[in-house]
Amino acid sequence: MTTKIPVLQINQSAEQSSKAPSITLLSLLAMIGAIVALALAAIFIKLSERELGPFATIFNRFWIAYLVLRVWHEAEVWRSASKEAIEVPADTSTRKDQLLLAAAALMFWGCIAFWAWSLTQTGVANSTLLHNLTPLFTTLGGWLILDQRFDRRFLLGLVVALVGASVLGFGDLQISAAHLTGDLAALFSALFSAANLMLIEKLRAKFSVTTILLRCCFLGAVLTLPITLLTEERLFPVSASGWLAVIGLAVVCQVLGQGLQAFSLKKLSSSLVGVLLLLDPVLAALIAWVVFAEGLTLTKWIAFLVVLLGVYLAKSSDGATHDPNNGLGNSAQ
Repeated sequence: MTTKIPVLQINQSAEQSSKAPSITLLSLLAMIGAIVALALAAIFIKLSERELGPFATIFNRFWIAYLVLRVWHEAEVWRSASKEAIEVPADTSTRKDQLLLAAAALMFWGCIAFWAWSLTQTGVANSTLLHNLTPLFTTLGGWLILDQRFDRRFLLGLVVALVGASVLGFGDLQISAAHLTGDLAALFSALFSAANLMLIEKLRAKFSVTTILLRCCFLGAVLTLPITLLTEERLFPVSASGWLAVIGLAVVCQVLGQGLQAFSLKKLSSSLVGVLLLLDPVLAALIAWVVFAEGLTLTKWIAFLVVLLGVYLAKSSDGATHDPNNGLGNSAQ
């Protein structure tokens, strides 16, 4: 006597296997879109800081993004409530989940704040170079905290990409005791960035992208406001171009860029995302070349290719994705 159950199980397994590559490809494309959006941050910040200080720029980035995300969230809730066939799932998050969510928001704020402060204390090259150590910390944290294992191909790609990114800023690097405070701040920004990526990788198993970003933007605005009022003269832009700069920073970089990055972390490991983020300075340099006519030497073009090679090696390794079941519990869309 035969049964159809094994056949059904085989078919389901084959169907899941066929969907896995497409899901991973979608996450990879989302991350590429995030990198493009985040690479525009340098331009928006440069335009904004013609009128505002670094912390006022951050404050406006957070509160504008929060309003956009809140409107989007309420629209999603309204659409769900208007469809009788759709049941809104109950909140199954625990106190630990909420604490991790708050920690992710705090880490993100720390990353942005320390990097902004470092730019006032050290050179742009020093700050960018040290901030780009994020993938080193995500890989170390993934190994020590998340019990992840990385093959030689991934580690080789990490080293190659880091070398290429370091060469980009090496020509302008300044080694001086006077820049020590800013250099340490940039290093802390990389550490906070890595912690944020690892936390979001875990949180994406239960929370939606909108929920995570709302918490990050709200806490970021609350923490940045008093610092801005105490250290800077102006809180809001005074011209149309200033407003366009902070709105672009909030919508393009915070909502779109960080949103696509958080979306990709459901399937891609935080270590791979950290390596992919090394493409950010490459794109930023290319955009500055086109928009501000900043020169690019042959050395920088070679460094671009080295970064791309490292990213390819890391992306094609076994450490590129993670088990979606290795998270906090239920999935979130």
